[in-house]
Amino acid sequence: MKILLLGSGAREHALARALASDPATTELVVAPGNPGTADIATNIKIDPTSPEEVVDLATQMVADLVVVGPEAPLVAGVADAVRDAGIPVFGPGAEAAQLEGSKSFAKRVMASAGVPTADSVTCTTEAELDTALRNYDAPYVVKDDGLAAGKGVVVTSDLEAALAHGRACLAKEGGAVVVEDYLNGPEVSLFCVCDGATVRPLAPAQDFKRLGNGDVGPNTGGMGAYTPLTWAPDDLTEQVLREVAQPVVDEMARRGTAFIGLLYCGLALTDKGLRVVEFNVRFGDPETQAVLARLDSPLAELLLAAATGRLAEVPAPRWSEQAAVDVVLAAPGYPGTVTTGGLITGIPDAEALEGVHVLHAGTARDDDGNLIASGGRVLSVVALGETVADARARAYEAIGKIHLDGAQYRTDIAAGR
Repeated sequence: MKILLLGSGAREHALARALASDPATTELVVAPGNPGTADIATNIKIDPTSPEEVVDLATQMVADLVVVGPEAPLVAGVADAVRDAGIPVFGPGAEAAQLEGSKSFAKRVMASAGVPTADSVTCTTEAELDTALRNYDAPYVVKDDGLAAGKGVVVTSDLEAALAHGRACLAKEGGAVVVEDYLNGPEVSLFCVCDGATVRPLAPAQDFKRLGNGDVGPNTGGMGAYTPLTWAPDDLTEQVLREVAQPVVDEMARRGTAFIGLLYCGLALTDKGLRVVEFNVRFGDPETQAVLARLDSPLAELLLAAATGRLAEVPAPRWSEQAAVDVVLAAPGYPGTVTTGGLITGIPDAEALEGVHVLHAGTARDDDGNLIASGGRVLSVVALGETVADARARAYEAIGKIHLDGAQYRTDIAAGR
């Protein structure tokens, strides 16, 4: 099977590892990829948000499957263009991708499907924003209606900070903001592979969005994750399928916009029951890095079956009994003004540890071939262990062997789990 994978982050490196290890994969191209994917696949530099460039590359390589990693190409209609060219693609079309591209759209779909979520108001003016915030109790939850690379949500007890974030969202062209009830309780991520009708869940995970230990500081794209969730209800996955994922997939089909791809269900286990925090329409980062580390069955077959409407015909995914912990190493200044160009050393020493692999995110090679930081989140250090505590200890031992001047990482990922 010839596969084209779009993206350049640690999520794509994790996907590339899983796809490259599948015996069915005969050729793997990552576009544009990163220095990590270059070791296991062929990197080709194109604009992954350009439907024309993606279709041209997929056609040239006679791809059997295109896998879209990030959200931006999906919202830009890349999956539509690839399907129109007659090539199977794992990823929803632009209309279905509005489940992530517009939080207000997702709220309307959930209302129609009877899916439990937080009460909310969508605002398009400062007056509406002011009224909405004064009608909700602190802590205030203010979300950019559109894509914001994981940094569009502010949860704060400071009314002025909530107003400032809302105004910044409204200032964008066509800006809108969603103000909603705060959902208490632990959050869980569940990925669901969908073919427009059938839904197959992957293993639940939990991520850590705030920059600092103890969940303080600004929201980020994610500073770490772990799986399995030994503390979660035994029937959690079945409940999410029954109450969230299947109803949403059915509602999208009813609307004539079949959802084909990965439905990421971001959930809160509140004192009032299960509630949806958000949907994404692609593999989540950093949870993917931990989840795929435990996958014991072929990924390529699963994604191709979803892309071709045959998901019910393939076996359910199988999982290792081991636990996985992913710790993100970020560049100085992240998630604000990032300092790039720093030299990265120690990855071979980290990967020499049993059960450890390092995934590249914001990395590049300089003119001398040295590995340097090129983005905010730089690396994902992933470790397997017999328990979450074992995996956690290995991950932190490994990250201690990696050096980047001014690097940031949380020291409490999966603590106590």
